[in-house]
Amino acid sequence: MSSCHIAVSSCIFGDSDRLRTPFGKTITRLSRKNVCFVMFVDESTLQTLLSEGENMDNMGFIGLWKIIVVKNLPYADMRRVGKIPKFLSHRLFPSARYSIWLDSKLRLQSDPYRILEYFLWRRGYEYAISNHYDRHCVWEEVIQNKKLNKYNHTIIDQQFEFYQSDGLKRFDPSDPSRLLPSYVPEGSFIVRAHTPMSNLFSCLWFNEVDRFTPRDQLSFAYTYLKLSRMNPGKPFHLNMFKDCERRSIAKLFHHRAEEKRNKPAQSTR
Repeated sequence: MSSCHIAVSSCIFGDSDRLRTPFGKTITRLSRKNVCFVMFVDESTLQTLLSEGENMDNMGFIGLWKIIVVKNLPYADMRRVGKIPKFLSHRLFPSARYSIWLDSKLRLQSDPYRILEYFLWRRGYEYAISNHYDRHCVWEEVIQNKKLNKYNHTIIDQQFEFYQSDGLKRFDPSDPSRLLPSYVPEGSFIVRAHTPMSNLFSCLWFNEVDRFTPRDQLSFAYTYLKLSRMNPGKPFHLNMFKDCERRSIAKLFHHRAEEKRNKPAQSTR
């Protein structure tokens, strides 16, 4: 990991997902040679994968994925554990200049070099993330999280009240001076250059996840707007693209729990 210059990473903790290997025909020889594909798992997940026939070779690979087994997890909440590789790739891959993150519910279907060229290099961006396909205001995201019981309502309220007290306003799509096209991201796919501002933003976003809830969509806009406010002379070049572009390069699958819920009940006759 210390020698990776471009990293594609994901994680599975708590047996939450199946292993999704990047679509082989789209990954070029150049990427196979120069890009590190790293999957972080806990010990329980590894045993589940092996029991399902995912065979790891002598070098620790399953397909393109280099499997890294993480022990002594810092949180009991596996969702929060997963935010460490998601946001802190510049710490996990200290030699990397670029990284691509995808949640384990996604399968990569495009070559990493094409992704970097399209989302970062073409227009000089440092960080790329898609907007949410439906919601654009943090107020809406708070309501949805509580409606679906995504996390403790009291802690969500505390987080939201703190952000409002620190200046967070409702998203206004008609505001010509707005800094973001949306205040709610679809955070399952992130493309980053490991620049000082990109790394700072990632650390600050992780701090919010550590301080409040692992529902990172709640803290994205607050983190970005505060970073911009506190660093007026240091622009952060963020590309917030449409979610349809994300869906064209990463196929979505159900989590294991959703598979079980959607599985037809077997007849008892």
